[in-house]
Amino acid sequence: MKKNYNYTRCKLFLPEYGRHIHEMVASLLEIEDRRERTRQAKAVIAVMGNLNPLLRDTADFTHKLWDHLFIMSDFQLDVDSPYPRPSRQDLTVAPRRMPYSQRRILFKHYGKYVGEMIRSLVGKSSPDVSRTVDNLARYMRAKSYEYNQEHPNNEVIIKDIRQMSGGNISIDEAAINNLRSDYKQHFTAHPPKGPQRTGGRPVQKGRNNPRARQGNYQQNHQGQHQGYVKNGRSYNSTK
Repeated sequence: MKKNYNYTRCKLFLPEYGRHIHEMVASLLEIEDRRERTRQAKAVIAVMGNLNPLLRDTADFTHKLWDHLFIMSDFQLDVDSPYPRPSRQDLTVAPRRMPYSQRRILFKHYGKYVGEMIRSLVGKSSPDVSRTVDNLARYMRAKSYEYNQEHPNNEVIIKDIRQMSGGNISIDEAAINNLRSDYKQHFTAHPPKGPQRTGGRPVQKGRNNPRARQGNYQQNHQGQHQGYVKNGRSYNSTK
């Protein structure tokens, strides 16, 4: 018995249709009569449509089936199709290459758009420009603190603004010192977890603590025993 493994078979052009549909399409190429070949191709199209009955009523579903039929035949099937036959060149069009900016980011920890915004302010003179520069300086301080985990120096911020603007924008050091610091992170002290040490020894919890056992015994047995005197003799009574 000759064994037929998948790795010895031909590659499937559309694996979603399965091996049997591809074998049916391959058998169409062996039919010499064009009329009979067209009739058998329509029968194969009907079988392909039964694989997806929910999409049978769509407008382009039949057109897609005929295109898939030609693809599975490696564009070698010659039949009378109700739709124009697709070509290999139409389906293997290379996508248009997307342009990508190769411009180097001068300061990556500030981001790309900080430098673009500073360069867009060059040559403009208005009160809004100085306010925008102040906001950018505050933002640069925040990003510098997030990147370096330390408070940035104002002289570095001023130098970076001057360098990104090409020396056309300069900010006063006194003005940047008066800016409100939004980048500071306030850390709240959380109480430490685990047993606390008092007097150099950890405090024991639960039934292992002897003081806790003594207190629980006194609380549970408090008022259970009372004494009374009768006929000059003392007696103990339990409630």
